[in-house]
Order: sequence, then C-alpha cells, then structure tokens
Amino acid sequence: MQSNFYFISNFSNIYKKPSSKSEVTSQIIYGEKFKILSKNKNWIKIKTSFDNYKGFIRNSKYIEKFSPNYKVSSLKAKIFKKPGVGTNSWLPLASKLSVFEQKSNYVKIEKNKWIKKKDIKKLNHKDKNFIKIFKKFVNVKYIWGGKTFRGIDCSALLQIFFFIITHFIQEIRKIRSNIQKRIQKKENLKKEILFFGKVMLQCV
Repeated sequence: MQSNFYFISNFSNIYKKPSSKSEVTSQIIYGEKFKILSKNKNWIKIKTSFDNYKGFIRNSKYIEKFSPNYKVSSLKAKIFKKPGVGTNSWLPLASKLSVFEQKSNYVKIEKNKWIKKKDIKKLNHKDKNFIKIFKKFVNVKYIWGGKTFRGIDCSALLQIFFFIITHFIQEIRKIRSNIQKRIQKKENLKKEILFFGKVMLQCV
C-alpha cells in the first residue's frame, strides 16, 4: 500500500493517532503528495512525500492521478462555485493545482471549484524574493503543527518556504551538477595529458 496519492481537500490536520483528539503533528494541503501506510474505514496512516511526516488523516478526499501545473501564491485563495459566486472556503499558500479551464479572471480546478487567476502562479515559477514569502505570515497566529493562513509554527514556516522554492533549488542543483561535471572533465583531461607526457618522455 505504498502508491502515491494526492490530497484534494483544502487542508487537514495530521494526527499522531487515529483520533481528532490526538496531538496534531503537522498539516497536509491541497495537491500534496503522500503514501498510504495503512488504512481502515475512517482513518488512513500516511507519510508525506515532501517532508516525510507520518500520521493519520480522515479516509477521504484523495486521488491517485493528479497532474498539477499551478500553485497558490497568495496566503489564501478564495474558492468559488463558479466565476463571481464565492464560498466560505479557501486554499492555503503553496497548494498545488491542476488547472484545466480558464474564464475571465478565474481558473477551474475541479467541478464547481474556481479560484481567481491573481492568486496563482505557474508551478515552476521562481520567486527569488524570499523575504516576501515570510512577510505573508506576519499577522498569522502561532499554532503547533499548523502551516496555513489559520495558524503556523516555526518549522512549518521554513517548510512552506522550501516547498515554494523547490523548483528554484532544483535548478541551482542542476547548475552545480553541471559545473562539477565540467571540473571533473578538466581534471580527467589534465590526468590524460600528464600520462601522455610521461609516456612520451619514456620513449625519448
């Protein structure tokens, strides 16, 4: 039972034990990938793919096939039943979305679920203004295990930060890897030249 799944509710607490009265260890947000470790009728034990948190969530609101192409870039994005008709639900910052229809200033992510274009960015968008990311949470209260606009703790603040800039970090790693390969090639070339030189000296 180790296949990848994706959470498709707004967000949820991850509990230490299969009970809503248990300690909250973290939260999972819309579009986040996880593995199912075990499950019963009401609860599933999961392991999140990004940060390896383990715990229990309700046995509902997840799918196996999901291809995100956008992410929420605002602290929270209001959900609309259709363009112009709002709800009282919101998606938190860094939620990953599969956008498949656009209309005016709105995008559709599910049946009867729309959000405004201004609240999202392409999944591979690179925001290099790191301070700007932290400032989004300036007036958000502290909640142990929280990582959304309703409350966040210190570790989750860093987690969200790295969650947002993952693609930026991956690009840096690629650049570093390419540089290391070039250096290695130069070192190998130097070794070959020295070896060739030694052979030639022996032949003289």
